[in-house]
Amino acid sequence: MVTVFAPEVRCCSGVGASPWIVSDDLWERIESLLPRKERRCRRPGRRPLPDRQMLCGIPFALHAGIQWNHVQKELGFGSGTNCWRRLRDWKESGVCQ
Repeated sequence: MVTVFAPEVRCCSGVGASPWIVSDDLWERIESLLPRKERRCRRPGRRPLPDRQMLCGIPFALHAGIQWNHVQKELGFGSGTNCWRRLRDWKESGVCQ
């Protein structure tokens, strides 16, 4: 049975792990490269999902070869649209070159 990634659970890869799971070592290297976005004080809206959660969802969609809107929230990655937007933002900020 496959364990579903929850936001409070750390991703860890091991032998036979899914390729979209981000290991702790990889996360330590990538975390400092990702831009921090400050929330507005007035009308801040919903809290964004954690970057690590999005970073697991992006390779999942790419590995599975599915459209972004077919990534289900129940998998624990958030919506596919949110994953796509975060990837777009990271590309625009120069993280993905």
